[in-house]
Amino acid sequence: MTSPTKRSTDFIALLERLDQIHGPRPGAACKPVVIALDNGAIHTSKATRAALEARKHWLTPEWLAKYAPELDDIERDWKTIKTHHLAHKTFENRDSLQATIETEIQAINSSRKTQPLAKQRISA
Repeated sequence: MTSPTKRSTDFIALLERLDQIHGPRPGAACKPVVIALDNGAIHTSKATRAALEARKHWLTPEWLAKYAPELDDIERDWKTIKTHHLAHKTFENRDSLQATIETEIQAINSSRKTQPLAKQRISA
């Protein structure tokens, strides 16, 4: 689920969607769910904290370190894109920049293994 803005209300809408998919239902066993969150403003606002608190019986937030880009795959990808594909280039407009970024992200995604454990060798 993506949204055009990065507001607490957008994140709370995601939590409401998780309610529908994974939340408790009358007469059904509820499996606990863990959600990994960074410390961005949309995850730490008063409204978001209240929404998380209301779901604490089935949804557990796992907070990432305050600053640990090495734990976030997207940070490595952004570094690659900025360093190797956007550096020393100019773009005519925002759309041109966005198209280039999207192309590079698609290239990164298509180069990843679809089955990372396939053909792994075990050494003894």
